[in-house]
Amino acid sequence: MTEFLINNMAPIIFASMVLFLLVGFPVAFALAANGIFFGLIGIELGLLGPQLFQALPDRIFGIMSNDTLLAIPFFTFMGLILERSGMAEDLLDTIGQLFGPLRGGLAFAVIFVGALLAATTGVVAASVISMGLISLPIMLRYGYNTKLATGIIAASGTLAQILPPSLVLIIMADQLGKSVGDMYQGAFLPAIVLTMLYVGYVILVAIFKPDWAPALPRSARNLHGSKLLMRALTTMVPPLFLIFLVLGTIFMGIATPTEGGAMGATGALIMALARRRLSMALLKQAMESTAKLTTFVIFILVGARVFSLTFYGVDGHRWVEHLLTGLPGGEVGFLIVVNVLVFLLAFFLDFFELSFIVVPLLGPVAEALGIDLIWFGILLAVNMQTSFMHPPFGFALFFLRSVAPASVKTTDIYWGAIPFVCIQVIMVGLLIAFPQLVTFGLDKKVKVDLDKVQIDIPTSDYGGGYGGGYGAPPPSGLDAPQEAPARPGAAATDAIMEMLKEQEKNK
Repeated sequence: MTEFLINNMAPIIFASMVLFLLVGFPVAFALAANGIFFGLIGIELGLLGPQLFQALPDRIFGIMSNDTLLAIPFFTFMGLILERSGMAEDLLDTIGQLFGPLRGGLAFAVIFVGALLAATTGVVAASVISMGLISLPIMLRYGYNTKLATGIIAASGTLAQILPPSLVLIIMADQLGKSVGDMYQGAFLPAIVLTMLYVGYVILVAIFKPDWAPALPRSARNLHGSKLLMRALTTMVPPLFLIFLVLGTIFMGIATPTEGGAMGATGALIMALARRRLSMALLKQAMESTAKLTTFVIFILVGARVFSLTFYGVDGHRWVEHLLTGLPGGEVGFLIVVNVLVFLLAFFLDFFELSFIVVPLLGPVAEALGIDLIWFGILLAVNMQTSFMHPPFGFALFFLRSVAPASVKTTDIYWGAIPFVCIQVIMVGLLIAFPQLVTFGLDKKVKVDLDKVQIDIPTSDYGGGYGGGYGAPPPSGLDAPQEAPARPGAAATDAIMEMLKEQEKNK
């Protein structure tokens, strides 16, 4: 029995963790309990040294001192302030008036408002609940099919999962050891393509099932001409400016994601103040919700660090790597298995849990196979987006059910989500087929001026130079040599520079 435990400790730890999660034990405590319990067993069996847990305080302190994670409370607070200040209601009303004459106009409005909310809030719950409260009764009143209306609202709310400033992309970048700015830049085009796929689906429904998505009646379109134009400008320009303030400064390298989040939170407060909707009650609610979500994330991350300490200590990462790199089909086989696995796990786990448990195990394997980790992270993020839409456990469906009228059946919400889950799976396929959707703009060639390149070759002070021992300062004053000695390694440096310039000319 002892020999079996020693030889199979990694799969036993992993299976135990999965079992804890399936029985509904809190994720953070399941991870930490498994890490500590099997760490003690490993020490008893001689697999691990007693000094294993001495590294734990440093790992936990590393979480607390991680500046990147500060972006999570900033973006969460920004989203909650904007959602509670009535921005979603104003946007839906204005864009609904713009698209009203078209079949499916209200559905188009919900999609575009969902994208704007995603780009300013980054919080799925806020987007789904806001649009469910505001737009669902209006869509049903004007004759929209219940399945289409609920599916559009749930799917548009989940755009906050992939469209920057998404919280999951911050966590994904942290877990994969990549820049949040690069992750945001790489996700921007896939998010736009996914939004257009939603629009394409509504267009097809409006053509083949016109009674499912009727145009807004003339009596409901009370804004026209210059009034509509002025309303559109005053309603849409502030959030668009906020998007540029946050994402534009990050993409241009002016601000870090944490600094961008701080500017976004400040901008949200200013917008709420300008609308005269900022109050102490609203501020208190937003701060409490932000504290709860941030604490939830940090607790899971601490649990994941405790688990990974033991799991890596028994070479669990190598077990996972050998398991996945040995799959038939190489890189393609790995991507197929991983995406199927994440898709199935998304039925039971949300994106936070998947990011902290699964991604750290898959990242090293992807890197060993030569897969770009930015592209891989965004691919997984799009796949994990389905976790919000999966019947029967999708969180977006639960959020919508909580605010939907009693006349809307739960089965209608589930059936309405299925086409959009299929669209998200199609998006995963498009990313695999066309990785340039992510990597475009991230791998630009850097122009180097060879005339300004300086190569310094370090040399030891032992046995030559100025003398006086290691690290001694050069002589000065009257004792200094009248002529400086030849630069160490000068011949080698000049040869390298000549070779580089010759290669540049021959290109």
